[in-house]
Amino acid sequence: MTLPQLHFAHANSYPAGTYRKLFGLLGQYFEVQALDMHAHDPAYPVSTGWPELVREYIDDLERRYSGPVILVGHSLGGMLSVMVAKQRPDLVRGVVLLDSPVVAGWRALLVRLARNTALGERFSPARFSARRRKLWPDAQAAYEHFAAKDMFAIWAPQVLRDYIDSGLVPHAQGVQLRFTREVETDVYRSLPHHIGGLVKDGFPVPIGFIGGTESVECRQAGLKATRKLVGPFFRQVPGGHLFPMENPELTAQVVREMITALLAKR
Repeated sequence: MTLPQLHFAHANSYPAGTYRKLFGLLGQYFEVQALDMHAHDPAYPVSTGWPELVREYIDDLERRYSGPVILVGHSLGGMLSVMVAKQRPDLVRGVVLLDSPVVAGWRALLVRLARNTALGERFSPARFSARRRKLWPDAQAAYEHFAAKDMFAIWAPQVLRDYIDSGLVPHAQGVQLRFTREVETDVYRSLPHHIGGLVKDGFPVPIGFIGGTESVECRQAGLKATRKLVGPFFRQVPGGHLFPMENPELTAQVVREMITALLAKR
């Protein structure tokens, strides 16, 4: 039996290999593929609103598939998936957003006005990513560095190991992050402010949202525009912004349920 095709887009700074556990669980029901790292191909540079990252995503879909596929995107990946599906609905059967709330209204205006200002930097994750440690003597030292942080300590067993395995490359002094902190910071500093306007008049394919009940990102963005976009296909699960890493089993379950509901609608 041929499995439905699912294309996954990762969150900012987490290469696709970080989600290996989730992909294995989803792989029982879908043929799962993903671009290894968004935003690192010089042919598709990061710029305000991410137009080239959208083009990179579309080009990758066209190379991989002969027909429309299901898009599942986490954070950055979700926002890109919305823009891709709006621009090229012929490539997409449906979209599932994982903690990728739509920023609209005054919040979107604030993103635009505060871009590249001291105020914007104060409230942006870029203030952390720009200073993020990127070099360790070996992979075990990197693992211990992240495992000591509260955010990573609550990840499911093996997920942090998968992040280390997929997220480091050799360096003359040991190992360093593959997903560079410079690119991570550029992505945060160029967040799109136009997605609310893009989806306000409806969406060309079925779309659903799954968010973490403790997600700071959802609190900051607000969920009114997201609820309006997805209608009944809205769900929250225990966890924060990185709930797919915290509980991949539950994530796989709710993603499968959401896709089933979306495709039934279509």
